[in-house]
Amino acid sequence: MNKIIYTILSITLAILLTSCSVSNKTPLVLQSDFDLDDGAVASMIGVSLNVDKDLKVYNLTHNIPEYNIWEAGYRLYQTAKYWPKGTVFVSVVDPGVGTQRKSIVLKTENGYYFVSPDNGTLTLIAEKFGISEVREIDERVNRLKNSNDSYTFHGRDVYAYTGAKLASGTISYEKVGPKLTNQIVNIPYQKANILNDNTIVGIIPILDIQYGNVWTNIDQSLFNQLNPKIGDLFEVTIIYQNKLKFKEIVSYVNSFGAVSKGKPLLYLNSLLQVSLALNMDNFSEKYKINSGPDWEIEIKKLN
Repeated sequence: MNKIIYTILSITLAILLTSCSVSNKTPLVLQSDFDLDDGAVASMIGVSLNVDKDLKVYNLTHNIPEYNIWEAGYRLYQTAKYWPKGTVFVSVVDPGVGTQRKSIVLKTENGYYFVSPDNGTLTLIAEKFGISEVREIDERVNRLKNSNDSYTFHGRDVYAYTGAKLASGTISYEKVGPKLTNQIVNIPYQKANILNDNTIVGIIPILDIQYGNVWTNIDQSLFNQLNPKIGDLFEVTIIYQNKLKFKEIVSYVNSFGAVSKGKPLLYLNSLLQVSLALNMDNFSEKYKINSGPDWEIEIKKLN
């Protein structure tokens, strides 16, 4: 009897393992500037689950500032690498909805998929992960049924619908639509660059919104070329549209508590990029600092 039970359990386990191994579902991650005050995001989720009710749908954020394509791109850049390969990201920050801008799905060289208008949102993703292929969504087959008269909610009718079909395995990537060149719309910005043996320039691409910390695009490897040591002093200058917004001498430390409450500090954030903060205070609010490709920063080592 025990042998029979063992055999049945073994066969059942083998079937379950086989079923799991052949599953081609991947997570679907949604992002937008819609907020959660109305039914827009819920509609996108509902459309996705109608494609496949077992699909795992997650929200990255829906609090992107209105029309802020740059920030949408940065949030994808910030989070994508922590998701399993094959994850499908749908990003809808689309001030050109209903115009001639293309609707695309970009496949990265490491196997992620990004569904988005081709409006600059995928600038940083393309740089970070590389472009394997780009396809334009064929709305004749990859559009929510009976939605052709809707011109202002492609996030629901085209992007969430196509993303869900791709994430669920209902369609292959090749079925998204025609293949395009790998040239996408890019947002120009100042790359981080070392000027000399004691000065680096870059931009403030994003804020750590909850606490008001200021993140830069200067990564640890570039910063290390200044041979920084904990306790070193740096002159930090922030300029926006040729206007000086901040200039002070700041200590480089490991953690916020290394300086007195309310004092500024220079540190490496969770992405190992040079950042500015005030200990237990809001740097961006106090100094009226924002973020984006027009916010330039210079960091000069003094000792």
